[in-house]
Amino acid sequence: MSTVTLSIGPKSYPVACADGQEAHITALGAMIAEKYAQLGSARAPLEAQNLVFAALFLADELAEARKRIAEIPEPAPPPEPDTAELDAARETIARLEAELADAREAAARPAPAPELPVPAPVPQFDLFGAPLAASATDADLAARLEALAAAAEASAAALEAAAASA
Repeated sequence: MSTVTLSIGPKSYPVACADGQEAHITALGAMIAEKYAQLGSARAPLEAQNLVFAALFLADELAEARKRIAEIPEPAPPPEPDTAELDAARETIARLEAELADAREAAARPAPAPELPVPAPVPQFDLFGAPLAASATDADLAARLEALAAAAEASAAALEAAAASA
């Protein structure tokens, strides 16, 4: 507990208060001293009467403040929002989200392979222009390539011989 001394008029009054409330009590005492000073030369002979008048001044100010607060109209509740536009926006969002999900699903699926026309079989020829037999085996092909390579080597040898004799 703390004690604050209030000076009101010609007297000082010790007032007990809770710790930490000293500044608040001092400010309240200053308000009372101000109202006491407003009495001026109209002060009563008894100090208690002067303090009652100062308290009446404060009570009057308090009553006026409460009256002004009571006259302030209650704020009107906010109007209900028009939900038609909001509902339309929600429907549009839901439709767009469904379209997006469908597009994502379609993008995740592999595209079907295009159906290409099957070309007609192309006839095959060997290096000399002779048509290849449809039943030619790898061994037949290898034998023909060997014969072709031998012919190419013979032609190259003849060309080298001709070039050397020239």
